[in-house]
Amino acid sequence: MTHRKIASEEIGQEDLSLYMGGSGIAAKILCDETSAATDPLGAENRLIFMAGTFTGSPVPLSGRHAVVAKSPLTGIYGECDVGGSWGTAFKRTGYEGIIVTGQSPAPVYLLLTPEKLEIRDAGHLWGKDCFETDRLIKGETDPRTVVSCIGPAGERLARIAAIMSDAEHGRAAGRGGLGAVMGSKRLKAIAVTAGKKESLPADDPFRKSVKEILPQILEKGKFLREFGTAGHVVQTEAIGDLPIKNWRLGSWAEGAAKINGQVLAASMLSGRFACSNCVIGCGRVVDAAGSPYGPTAGGGPEYETLAALGSLCLVDDLHAVVKANELCNRYGLDTISTGGVIAFAMEAYENGALTRADLDGIDLKWGDGGALIQLLHKLGKREGIGALLSEGSRIAADRIGKGTAAYAIHVKGMEPPMHDPRAFTSLAVGYATSRIGASHWAVSHLLEKGMTMPALGYDAVQDRFASRGKGIMTAKMQDYMEMVEALKICKFIAWMPLAKILEWVSFVTGASLTPREYMAKGERISNLKRMYNVRCGITGKDDVLPARFLTLKRGTGGAADHLPDLPAMLAEYYEYRGWDENGLPRQEKLKTLGLLWMADGCGMSE
Repeated sequence: MTHRKIASEEIGQEDLSLYMGGSGIAAKILCDETSAATDPLGAENRLIFMAGTFTGSPVPLSGRHAVVAKSPLTGIYGECDVGGSWGTAFKRTGYEGIIVTGQSPAPVYLLLTPEKLEIRDAGHLWGKDCFETDRLIKGETDPRTVVSCIGPAGERLARIAAIMSDAEHGRAAGRGGLGAVMGSKRLKAIAVTAGKKESLPADDPFRKSVKEILPQILEKGKFLREFGTAGHVVQTEAIGDLPIKNWRLGSWAEGAAKINGQVLAASMLSGRFACSNCVIGCGRVVDAAGSPYGPTAGGGPEYETLAALGSLCLVDDLHAVVKANELCNRYGLDTISTGGVIAFAMEAYENGALTRADLDGIDLKWGDGGALIQLLHKLGKREGIGALLSEGSRIAADRIGKGTAAYAIHVKGMEPPMHDPRAFTSLAVGYATSRIGASHWAVSHLLEKGMTMPALGYDAVQDRFASRGKGIMTAKMQDYMEMVEALKICKFIAWMPLAKILEWVSFVTGASLTPREYMAKGERISNLKRMYNVRCGITGKDDVLPARFLTLKRGTGGAADHLPDLPAMLAEYYEYRGWDENGLPRQEKLKTLGLLWMADGCGMSE
């Protein structure tokens, strides 16, 4: 960006073999090209967009890509898994990834086609929201162009800013503030006009392999197609998994009944959309005609957003949540962290740590949808109190003081996703050890919720309140899902038999992997990302949870009195991983995985 130079390079075959693709390759690049001293918002940070091994192939639900950088929210490894159509369009240009370095003197955007990559002026786009940016770029390039861009939040370096694609459908690289990394480089968008799609003959073995599994995907995906992830709100409330009033309450049945996907489908649903190569189509298109908050149209809120901007803030006004979702998509804000910092601010206001004057005149009471929307505008524009809160709840609490750290709910600076570790014990160790801060990317809790995974030794659903064995289970699921992230396939088919995934790996790459080899590659990627964080100063002392998750019994709901035993699970997790009691991978483990080179600069010696 600094000198507006473009260069192409080949990904080494050894790296492809070791790290596959997607976030695996991106993590290797980040490890090679950044350090503990790298400023996440500085010119030296890398912003990496990377397709996966399966992206652009006939593999169903594989229209995905990764975005990786050092996170300005957490100061450690940052990664987002993104759906939509951008990844597939990008892969059809013939490239695997883009690495953005430096800082442009003026706003620019990139236009990539199979023939060329251009750096174009974006002065006329700076300040535009994500929907308008998409429309304008399509107008000056090609209607088929797919745009990944930032809005005002990313331009103004909000640490909870997202990178948005697919315009109104709102597919987001949401977690960790990677939109601010893009804004720091003055890169408004990466626009891709895809090449011609190649199709396989009807009798091709790959096509036949996919066709065999499609009926199962369609059958298991019927609920998601009808209601999307939003359809799970009532169910999660009933079992004590829904976060309520900044994680303080255990039940909210009447509220959940007002903001769930079934009500959304009955009152506002105007259509559905699907990511590239998806046969399910869980995306919602809404038209909130007559909303008191003004016209609202486009992609509707998913479960995480309904919980973050709804139950977490006690807002049971569906029109308010739908409007807030649209505003997040326009400004380019992560809905999870946005809900987290607003709930934090509501509790601070309740306790007198923030006053109405501090909040620019907003009466930020629990459940007030109008106040939530007022504050969201300030977050998106980084105006007034929004400039502080858009830094994330950890930084905001540090600056406000007055005991607010007790209700700044985060892990390593990352506001948690909308599932409660008091309802699914494995989430406790999963959040504590996740490579980006609190994240449920490894979906270990699905093994406690109804899914089985015989390939990992789990033939029966696991007891969701038990602690024993959950450290090992979580580590296995993390390794398994690291390969899912490298291959790029949607987690909504996490139930897919491993044998089928390995069959597709063979079709795409020509390599035949055994289940043991698959898991070994996942373990390597898991440890690589851990070592990046070790390089940034992370040890076992940071593998902690907010006290609220470990000490507060909520007293009502489907997980009324359960608290997870994190120390026991962590000890089991470290031992299984071959890490020491301080959470550092042992030298012999690194040597076995071919990662001993990562010990350099981490204060680790043989």
